[in-house]
Amino acid sequence: MTNRNKAVDAFMKTLEHPRKAEVERIRALILGLDKDIQERIKWNAPSFGPGQEDRVTFRLAPKGKLQLIFHRGAKAKDAAGFAFEDPSGLLQWAAKDRAVLELGEAEAVKPQVLGELVRRWMAATREG
Repeated sequence: MTNRNKAVDAFMKTLEHPRKAEVERIRALILGLDKDIQERIKWNAPSFGPGQEDRVTFRLAPKGKLQLIFHRGAKAKDAAGFAFEDPSGLLQWAAKDRAVLELGEAEAVKPQVLGELVRRWMAATREG
């Protein structure tokens, strides 16, 4: 059983982005963190989360840029009481419960650091 999604596979097959190989590596890393992480297309990019929840989504525009958005889903939620520690200092906070990870040069963020950030974010934002 795999947590890869055929719609995301099709999207990636047709994606024209200068950092497509990096997107594929990060996609594989995130999907490999936990069998419960699912993927889908959101905001015209791969998005990941437990079940049908979206928690970490690529931002692929403009073409040369590559970001990961750490969020709690499409609908606004009360952020009172929500806290997330980022010991790496890599996240740029857009709101108390929404952050951006700017993926500058390829390999600038170590896979183990990225994996740990995503794993901790998924746990911190899990519903229920």
